[in-house]
Amino acid sequence: MLLLGYDIGSSSIKATLMEAETGRVVASEISPETEMEITANKSGWAEQDPEVWWDNVISATKKIKSKAGSAVDGISSIGIAYQMHGLVIVAKNQEILRPSIIWCDSRGVAIGDKAKKDIGADTCLEHLLNSPGNFTASKLKWVMENEPDIYSKIYKAMLPGDYIAMRMTGEISTTPSGLSEGIMWDFQKDGLADIVLKYYGIAPDIIPAVVPTFSVHGKLTKKAADVLGLNPGIDISYRAGDQANNALSLNVLNPGQLAATAGTSGVVYGVGDTPCYDPKSRVNTFVHVNHAPDHKRYGVLLCVNGTGILNKWLKHNFITIGEEGISYEKMNLIASKAPVGSDGLVILPYGNGAERTLENKDIGASVHGLRFNIHDTSHCLRAAQEGIVFALNYGLDIMRSMGIDITTIRAGNTNMFLSPLFTEAFATVTGAYVELYNTDGAQGAARGAGIGSRIYKDHEDAFAGLKTIKVIEPNRELRESYQEAYQRWLGVLRMQLE
Repeated sequence: MLLLGYDIGSSSIKATLMEAETGRVVASEISPETEMEITANKSGWAEQDPEVWWDNVISATKKIKSKAGSAVDGISSIGIAYQMHGLVIVAKNQEILRPSIIWCDSRGVAIGDKAKKDIGADTCLEHLLNSPGNFTASKLKWVMENEPDIYSKIYKAMLPGDYIAMRMTGEISTTPSGLSEGIMWDFQKDGLADIVLKYYGIAPDIIPAVVPTFSVHGKLTKKAADVLGLNPGIDISYRAGDQANNALSLNVLNPGQLAATAGTSGVVYGVGDTPCYDPKSRVNTFVHVNHAPDHKRYGVLLCVNGTGILNKWLKHNFITIGEEGISYEKMNLIASKAPVGSDGLVILPYGNGAERTLENKDIGASVHGLRFNIHDTSHCLRAAQEGIVFALNYGLDIMRSMGIDITTIRAGNTNMFLSPLFTEAFATVTGAYVELYNTDGAQGAARGAGIGSRIYKDHEDAFAGLKTIKVIEPNRELRESYQEAYQRWLGVLRMQLE
């Protein structure tokens, strides 16, 4: 029996075909080969065409089929992970009305700030565990105010994963976890956040029907099956935002467990059984994938937008070696030649929109203390990786203030966690043991599909084949040097925030 998982990212679409009984990966593919474009028509904007996501879902699936052949006939369930907080709006004929306003778009900040003030900060925190902020509901309000002709045609407003599920099943639905990430979920009543919809003037009927995260959301239609090269009738039985799904992929489901990612953005996601919040909404609390009225699970999410995207920018704009450019592995080796602290060079990685940990300020990325007779390429590359680690630790300090104990963090052996320098710095600065696993978001989505279709008898049964690759301990000898570098970085950040 086979499971198919998709990870709908802002850079690429990944598809993984997995054997349900063993967790063995039969095939895994990414599309496109070059990263998908993010359009920014104005400063702080970020949009993508959902049709491009679907085209690359088709492409990745066909690549899977070219590897696995007739084995794809054994697929019983499909799961979907997706980039969080995006907005997709469609007309009644399910046609897209405008490009998706994606997660790193900042245009809703002022709208969310005003909503927090008018609704009341205490009311927002008590019911939403967050301020409305720059999340999906605020993006929808932006469309209402700035594109009224388009807004008047809206039949349903969705998240990116809801859109992909719609293309597969022809049905439109969402999940409690999804509504919470859009700040449209009332934690006190475990239902739709009427206080937000009423304040924004959003009609409840444009919000999709709510289905459980782990359940059959629909069946693959013949139309979708034909373009994907699969059999019709396959269950679509799981969907979740990428960070909640990453936690699932690492078997982070219970209180005290933490998961991390360091792709385009960097995230640490901790699970608890009681609703908690940061009074300034610098980190955010959402419904976790395994939440139920009698089994409450909440995910506290710390996000730094400017993470892997900084490394990518350096790769494509700062250094090139030959016509083919330079690999990330080579960049890591160059970075390791510089000492801890990069000889005083400081990089703030905040160049990818408004940052929640900075109270939705958009201060941009910046370089400080550059000395032409001291610093070279290695210092710049190391300062970038250290800056990302320091930005994540700055957010972790907020989580610590909420009573979250940070001793062990699980992550997939992918993206920036492939860098020995990054993982050592992350473990040493945070003081946490870092456990790396042989998994990723697409594998997590496949496992989620198996849970949703009841192929697995319980959640734990879904993690056959999940193995620890390595454990990185804090480097006690370098602890003091890293702390000095972190304090220097922190001083620069505070000056920028003044």
